[in-house]
Amino acid sequence: MADRHPGTGPRAQRTAPGQALLRQLHGRAPNSTQVIGLLTLVISGAILLLLTGVTLTGTVAGLVFFGPIILLTSPIWFPIAAVIFMAIAGFLSVCGVGIASVAGATWLYRYFSGRHPVGSDRVDYARSRIADTASQMKDYAREYGGYLQSRVKDAAPGA
Repeated sequence: MADRHPGTGPRAQRTAPGQALLRQLHGRAPNSTQVIGLLTLVISGAILLLLTGVTLTGTVAGLVFFGPIILLTSPIWFPIAAVIFMAIAGFLSVCGVGIASVAGATWLYRYFSGRHPVGSDRVDYARSRIADTASQMKDYAREYGGYLQSRVKDAAPGA
């Protein structure tokens, strides 16, 4: 028993339960950056939730108050809105087709002038594949045509 040091026995290891819990919490405590990030997330979420509620409430109130007016005046504004929509859609379609045409013409000009625009390698590869296939079909037609000629001569020797 003389080799034991005072204060190292089983009683010295025992600490208050609150201290052990605090020691564990301190080991897992977030740093200030994480706390600020969490606060920012909570505040932003609360603001967005509040704005969502205000928007939904305003929409429902607007439909309740302006619904009858919209329903009564719809024979006037609906045809006008349809004509305006068709005009805008037509204008945007013409602009889109025009832009696509200019882009295609620019690509063709660059391709035929030898500047190798994006995708020209695929066009060249497709052209070579089509040419190879056409050549193979021509050779096959010659062979098969010669075969048919000999079969016709066998069937009708005088022909």
